[in-house]
Amino acid sequence: MASSMDHSIKNSKRVCLFYCSEMKDLAERIASESDSIELRGITWRTFEDGFPNLFISNAHGIRGQHVAFLASFSSPGVIFEQLSIIYALPKLFVSSFTLVLPFFPTGTFERMEEEGDVATAFTLARILSNIPISRGGPTSLVIFDIHALQERFYFGENILPCFESGIPLLLNRLQRLPDSDNIAIAFPDDGAWKRFHKQLQHFPTIVCIKVREGDQRIVRLKEGDPKGRHVVIVDDLVQSGGTLLECQKVLAKHGAAKISAYVTHGIFPNSTWERFKHDGGGNPENGMTYFWITDSCPRTIKQVKNKSPFEVLSLAAPIAAALQV
Repeated sequence: MASSMDHSIKNSKRVCLFYCSEMKDLAERIASESDSIELRGITWRTFEDGFPNLFISNAHGIRGQHVAFLASFSSPGVIFEQLSIIYALPKLFVSSFTLVLPFFPTGTFERMEEEGDVATAFTLARILSNIPISRGGPTSLVIFDIHALQERFYFGENILPCFESGIPLLLNRLQRLPDSDNIAIAFPDDGAWKRFHKQLQHFPTIVCIKVREGDQRIVRLKEGDPKGRHVVIVDDLVQSGGTLLECQKVLAKHGAAKISAYVTHGIFPNSTWERFKHDGGGNPENGMTYFWITDSCPRTIKQVKNKSPFEVLSLAAPIAAALQV
């Protein structure tokens, strides 16, 4: 046993991990997961005109090293400064370069419905596909639960996208619930079912559907029975939360004992997380028992800290593992 562990440690890849300012907390958690990951610094400054003035510390010291950058494209304004670093690091004679972008922000804008629509998911994929190659070859790109799996085909030949999922974190959390034997999984629409049902197929399944009534889109129960169950609604992301709240009402109406939710990416623009209330001890019509999100969107994490029903499942361990691939 000991020799096996020694062999594993001996062959672990040492990684120099750089990170943007708002990902500092997650970067520190990632480094705490593995002795093979060393945090490195970047000086983030701006010139008087507002454009970035950046400096990569000890650039000579990362020559021949495996290097990664933990990014957060939380707003259009921060993308340029981070891209400047992302394009610079592979050129510093590093052995390999990995970009960790937990949330791919334009993923919901992946198609055109009429002539003139701009699919910005494709735009961002093209920008990332042109990251300079390092001495070890193309950049590896780690993304968690991208909105549409077909977006992998938006990336060019000079980048290697690695699509990971936060669902294993949810599964681990569900196993530790006192009513783990009474869980049912609900999907708010067919898209969520297609995306995640195979990873959650050993749970009873409930599927909701959006139907149009006049000018309104109404959520209805399509299949499954929530009666008496602790129902967990699963989706990849949440923005305003309207669909999840409508889904909650439908499940409560059909007799769910408890209702919780999981999304990998809690975006919540304009503090829309405030719409989600705690159930007050088993009143599913009033709120949720748990609302699980990951730390892919750091601004949200700061806002919901220590606020029920929110609970954060950290991506630190799966990111640390992905850096060893």
